Amino acid sequence: MSKTNLTRRGVLKTGAVAGAGLALPTYLSAASHSGFTNAPTGSTVTLGFNVPQTGPYADEGADELRAFELAVEHLNGGGDGGMLNTFSSKALQGNGIMGKEVKYVTGDTQTKSDAARASAKSMIEKDGAIMISGGSSSGVAVAVQGLCQEAGIIFMAGLTHSNDTTGKDKKANGFRHFFNAYMSGAALAPVLQKLYGSERRAYHLTADYTWGWTQQESIAAATEAMGWQTVNNVLTPLAQTDFSSYIAPVLNSGADVLVLNHYGGNMVNSLTAAVQFGLRDKQVNGKNFEIVVPLYSELMAKGAGANIKGILGSTNWSWTLQDEGTKAFVKSFGTKYGFPPSNAAQTCYAQTILYADAVARAGSFNPCAVVEALEDFEFDGLGNGKTFYRGADHQCFKDVLVMRGKENPANEYDLLEIVEVTPRGQVEYAPDHPMFAGGALGACNPGA
Repeated sequence: MSKTNLTRRGVLKTGAVAGAGLALPTYLSAASHSGFTNAPTGSTVTLGFNVPQTGPYADEGADELRAFELAVEHLNGGGDGGMLNTFSSKALQGNGIMGKEVKYVTGDTQTKSDAARASAKSMIEKDGAIMISGGSSSGVAVAVQGLCQEAGIIFMAGLTHSNDTTGKDKKANGFRHFFNAYMSGAALAPVLQKLYGSERRAYHLTADYTWGWTQQESIAAATEAMGWQTVNNVLTPLAQTDFSSYIAPVLNSGADVLVLNHYGGNMVNSLTAAVQFGLRDKQVNGKNFEIVVPLYSELMAKGAGANIKGILGSTNWSWTLQDEGTKAFVKSFGTKYGFPPSNAAQTCYAQTILYADAVARAGSFNPCAVVEALEDFEFDGLGNGKTFYRGADHQCFKDVLVMRGKENPANEYDLLEIVEVTPRGQVEYAPDHPMFAGGALGACNPGA
């Protein structure tokens, strides 16, 4: 009899012998024999969708919820199947997850970490949710990811862009499909240098929480490496709505670029204030004054209106991409809701499908089985081309888009144009990169 061969999580490898010569699949461990948190026993399985239904990121939350509902419909065999038809993995059959009908419950994070944790805890303990997804605020995502790790639940992060989510705060039970702040800097810097030159002086306004801090660090490092100077970095409260007092000092700073490390309603309000102060009409240091928004979305562009014209930023995905997965998703979403999806919607839809697929491929809802199925999984057909879920930190790597606000949009949804599709290789980094150091992935927790 061979010795039990354990992985770093204490999970038996395929072919390892247990008992009287019985070969166990990779996901079976000692914890499997005593069950795992919220193991489904009936004909249904419940997923928990935790999104900001109120607060500064509520628009993103509403679109995330639409995408979650569409994903559940497709998993249960409804609609036209969407990206299930283009996904490179063919484990899902449109009969739920492992034959169990998918149900879901929702919560309101309020864009607050404490509220998000309470909401997720209720969905796990009272509703029996076996997977939690959602986000929009990285502070929320980090908090809920930690809770799910403690509870033995898989967390499929929605919109979260802070480096910390898969950096110092990464967890074995958590996975991120969305790109991160480092990737935004790596994609944007070459375009900024090409269009605005190497001798620029940048003034940063930064949302005062984990995402803003790592976004500012990333874009400053990337632009300083090409010759830009960072004149100042001013932190702004997440609850701020009037940014007039923050814009006024920019005029006397000697800066010729304003970088708005803001998202959602914050970005709409700060960009509007900057335009009203006439920054875009000024010349400083012999150059036209420019404004950069490192991370933005279609929803933010709609909120900003004409102020977004010509503004450069980065996005995780765009409904205007022409790959088959994107076209299938846009068709499904548009048919159901009457307008195209945002990049927040796409990542939440993809995360739901990826979780269900991992369960199907593993043949188990055990969270440790799901972790193993997702680690180092390469796939295609969900938008952005070939995508890789790295096992070392549970971060997805795929192409990143540099976008610009259109000067002459054809309609209210045609607001952004793709300037460059940055290839995956340009935004990849080592797992021990200094911006992502300080945390350990740890071991998968199956819970009960």
